[in-house]
Amino acid sequence: MASSKDADPSLGYLTRKDTEVKLPRPTRVKNKTPAPIQITAEQILREARERQEAEIRPPKQKITDPTELADYRLRKRKEFEDLVRRVRWNVRVWIKYAQWEESQKDFNRARSVWERALEVDYRNHTLWLKYAEVEMKNKFINHARNVWDRAVTLLPRVDQLWYKYIHMEEILGNVAGARQIFERWMNWMPDQQGWLSYIKFELRYNEIDRARAIFERFVQCHPKVGAWIRFAKFEMKNGEVGRARNVYERAVEKLADDEEAEQLFVAFAEFEERCKESERARCIYKFALDHIPKGRAEDLYRKFVAFEKQYGDKEGIEDAIVGKRRFQYEDEVRKSPLNYDTWFDYIRLEESVGNKERIREVFERAIANVPPAEEKRYWQRYIYLWINYAIYEELDAGDVERTRAVYKECLKLIPHEKFSFAKIWLLAGQFEIRQLNLQGARRILGNAIGKAPKDKIFKKYIEIELQLGNIDRGRKLYEKYLEWAPENCYAWCKYAELEKSLSETERTRSIFELAIAQPFLDMPELLWKAYIDFEISEGEFGKTRELYDRLLDRTKHLKVWISYAKFEASALVEGDTEDHLHEQEQKKHCIERARRIFERAADYYMTSAPELKEERAMLLEEWLNMEASFGELGDVSLVQSKLPKKLKKRRQIVSEDGPAGYEEYFDYVFPNEAQTTNLKILEAAYKWKKQKVSSDDDS
Repeated sequence: MASSKDADPSLGYLTRKDTEVKLPRPTRVKNKTPAPIQITAEQILREARERQEAEIRPPKQKITDPTELADYRLRKRKEFEDLVRRVRWNVRVWIKYAQWEESQKDFNRARSVWERALEVDYRNHTLWLKYAEVEMKNKFINHARNVWDRAVTLLPRVDQLWYKYIHMEEILGNVAGARQIFERWMNWMPDQQGWLSYIKFELRYNEIDRARAIFERFVQCHPKVGAWIRFAKFEMKNGEVGRARNVYERAVEKLADDEEAEQLFVAFAEFEERCKESERARCIYKFALDHIPKGRAEDLYRKFVAFEKQYGDKEGIEDAIVGKRRFQYEDEVRKSPLNYDTWFDYIRLEESVGNKERIREVFERAIANVPPAEEKRYWQRYIYLWINYAIYEELDAGDVERTRAVYKECLKLIPHEKFSFAKIWLLAGQFEIRQLNLQGARRILGNAIGKAPKDKIFKKYIEIELQLGNIDRGRKLYEKYLEWAPENCYAWCKYAELEKSLSETERTRSIFELAIAQPFLDMPELLWKAYIDFEISEGEFGKTRELYDRLLDRTKHLKVWISYAKFEASALVEGDTEDHLHEQEQKKHCIERARRIFERAADYYMTSAPELKEERAMLLEEWLNMEASFGELGDVSLVQSKLPKKLKKRRQIVSEDGPAGYEEYFDYVFPNEAQTTNLKILEAAYKWKKQKVSSDDDS
């Protein structure tokens, strides 16, 4: 027995040990092999279902006399009263209470409960609906009317109350009363469905005029496209084509600028189409396409194209298709106005139609989208809009003054301080020449040279002046050209060609001298070649040799040596071709001079540039070919003894990270280098032998 010290009064004087819950120790499964008979989950559930005890239900109570009934009612009422006292705002409790009183056929008490519930929450339309349905179910018509009347007076924006009230009156055959209720409802300006219910009500009793009057009030209350279309369809259904057309016309007057105007125009056009008035329908479509913004007229365009395919001729169909494509382009340029490719396509479409005003309008809208930044890459596509505009005005529209104005505005718009377009200047100048306005063309091209000089402008301006035979102007332009770009070898060569064509030899030579004296040239080899070719063409071999020597002072390039040698080999003085001996002597002298040039070149590569082995090998190969081409006068053996050996070698590739493998390359070993290499090998062997002998003596 536990001692009294351990007893706890809160536990009924029991010890903690006595109150501990002792759970059975889980049995340890010793045999884990599967049982011979397996039980499924389905069998377990079925067995549990079979063993489930029946639900305990209260016994059915049978009331046999009025006293028991009175007791039962008293008890239930007390329960309901207690309940509504506790949860006064719970509408379900009130509804159950009232419905129970109704089931006891005590309608006065039921009404009392409903009224008490409405005092609690009269804004709950469910209470009104249940209350009125109870009165209607028990055929208390006047009571039901009273309930509906109070409901719609207190809650006029609850449409369900109005519908139920009207439905009751219509079932009772009180059409005038239902109409009166509708009129009361319409004074509150309900939504479209309320008006349409009133119209359907009148149509059920064939009151067409009344329905028409309601439609008139309906479109005034709800001036929407859908309301007008319903009104017109109502008139059309009753065979009143004139009235329907009048409705559509009134709707167009009031709602032409509405967001949903597209639906109205489509419905109006389809109405005229059903009335076989294709011309009227076409006019409606065209009016709509002109007045509705392009972004909201997609369906309208599709309907118009379908209409034209059905009723129109070839011209009308093409017009409709163009309209649809025009709509697509309008949508694209609205989304991205700086997409110039879309503008080009749009302009091409309008040009295919041929409406000058529309073409000019699209051109003006396109060129108004100036690129946001003054960088040439943004302007390269944009500038072609101006070019196409000017070409259209000149060739298609034939408006000379407008073309001149387009070029003028374009040249004014371009920021010439940052960049310019030679194409625009040249097109403007050529346009003036086509108009026989030579002074205007010179003014434009002169401004171009002053504001934004470019190679193309100089070349074209010079070409124009030379074609007109103005040599002095051409010379002045070349001088301006060379002042602007003194390093431009092309300009120097062309200027010299001009003087050469005029047989001005001294001027040509002076120009070449000025050119080669420039400190910087973009293509000096072109200039020297032109100067040398000029002297050769003039037969000045001495001056040519001087030029070659001056060129070799500046550069020792392989091509210069080869060109010099070839010149010497072909530099025959013109004379009596019949004197065969004299000609042979001249050839020998030429060959000797060419050999001396080759020897100079070979000596330069051997002494001054020994690292240029490949160039030296190419030089000797060219010399060998030339000796072979001389025939009997040539001596191939002179070169063959100097030709190198071509060897394939390997060398290590060194990268930033260290050795990266090996690569093959060709090396050239010349005869003099081979002898030097052999001597070095013998010298190294002699040193090695000497070291070995000395080491043996020491040991």
